[in-house]
Amino acid sequence: MERAAGRLGELALRAVGDHYEVISNGVFLMDTRNGESERLLVRLALRHKRAGLRLLIGGLGVGFSLAEALRSNLAECVTVVEIEPKIIAWNRTFLASCSGDALSDPRVELVNEDLAVWLRRNEGPFDAICLDVDNGPAWTVADANGALYSDEGLALLSERLKPGGTLTVWSAAEAQNFEEALRLAFDKVEMVSVPVPRGEPDVIYVASRY
Repeated sequence: MERAAGRLGELALRAVGDHYEVISNGVFLMDTRNGESERLLVRLALRHKRAGLRLLIGGLGVGFSLAEALRSNLAECVTVVEIEPKIIAWNRTFLASCSGDALSDPRVELVNEDLAVWLRRNEGPFDAICLDVDNGPAWTVADANGALYSDEGLALLSERLKPGGTLTVWSAAEAQNFEEALRLAFDKVEMVSVPVPRGEPDVIYVASRY
């Protein structure tokens, strides 16, 4: 349907029936068929939170997580950091209906930048951070993304949270080494499995600091 040279390689948007698929360097990245785990990523981050919060979403995807954040009405500001300009463009056109044109909401602050670079420069803090920039800590879109899931990356994410803040991380499968690293960096860690129609369950890691 459409192909483009992205910052991390070739991106393709493919229409399959009534749905869309996003392919990165020939590898399936996301689609519009379900989105339950992407929505749950946000719901878990915002549970027990009060209105007026500041939320960071790493990775725009097809807009499911952003739409869920806006639907909750808890966030005063939702900052979305997305590295690929074409993903942003598709969310304004072909994928806009998937999120209810969420990018047009005045509560949204959109940043077109590498998340790891932006985090090192931005001081925050956020009430919650939702991370969904890869297929998981063990299956990154780009090798450089591995830094986000390292001890140093997790320490940085923790620093960008307010006391009592929550980090949620989306993964296409369990990542035991990552979970162990999370437990060293945060006070409380939970793993939530989300059944999917085919294959292993999606996994959401929930990490909180006191």
